[in-house]
Amino acid sequence: MDTPNHRKTETRNGRAELIVVHGLLILFVLLALGPILIVILNSFKTTPAIFGGPFDLPTAKTFSVDGYLRVFTRGNFLMNYKNSLIVTVATIMLTVATSALAAFALVEYRLRMTAPLIGLFVVGIMLPIRLGTVPILEIMISWNLVDTLTALILVYTAMSIPIAVTLMVAYFRTVPTELKEAARIDGAGEIRTFLIALPIVKPGLAAVATLTMLPVWNDLWFPLILAPSKSNQTVTLGVQQFVGQFLSDYPALLAALTLGAVPLIVLYVIFSRQFIRGLSQGVGK
Repeated sequence: MDTPNHRKTETRNGRAELIVVHGLLILFVLLALGPILIVILNSFKTTPAIFGGPFDLPTAKTFSVDGYLRVFTRGNFLMNYKNSLIVTVATIMLTVATSALAAFALVEYRLRMTAPLIGLFVVGIMLPIRLGTVPILEIMISWNLVDTLTALILVYTAMSIPIAVTLMVAYFRTVPTELKEAARIDGAGEIRTFLIALPIVKPGLAAVATLTMLPVWNDLWFPLILAPSKSNQTVTLGVQQFVGQFLSDYPALLAALTLGAVPLIVLYVIFSRQFIRGLSQGVGK
């Protein structure tokens, strides 16, 4: 029997569960962000201050931007940022465009090969592209693309397409058939019909863009193999080489790590809502 005391007990139990859940979430956030905040704070300190109080906030005596000045005067970070930005933006645009077109075709044209093709994209998600490093390098050598940003863009696009197509197929299946049929009756071609359906799958496009951005910006393997020269280095490769050269210069070392990580963190914070919503809806579909 539902009595007032029983309802009060359920309310208290529900509140206790919420407190526990939120407490655990806050703990996980602190564990995840704590090391990043420590690196950023210590990058604005002198070397004695870093060892004397690594968890202390910078003060008027310990505050210093000399590490950042050494990074920009001795490193090549502006060029690295430009290269990473070119590679990331170009990869996102190619991945979003090709995956959306491929997913639309797989959903619209029901052929015998449709299901096996979708299965191949799913398999592509599970196979790490680094297993094909040697053939990829041979292809880039034959195309005269070694040590160019174009090589990175092509490899990253190929790496991102399987999961992008799989996610976009789930979204295009939710586009109302009546909308597409009405567009075709009004004389719209396939490209026009595709453009009409595109606004409905915007959350999926945002999720694809975010999923593509994270591994491309963070990757060290392919920049080291396909574009190692100073003029084509990405941020991740630039940070790695800077760390090796200035291992004892802790302010500059922490400043370099901060410069490599902060842009990605900022971009993720800006697009995190679209990413989580797009990914969760895509999985649900």
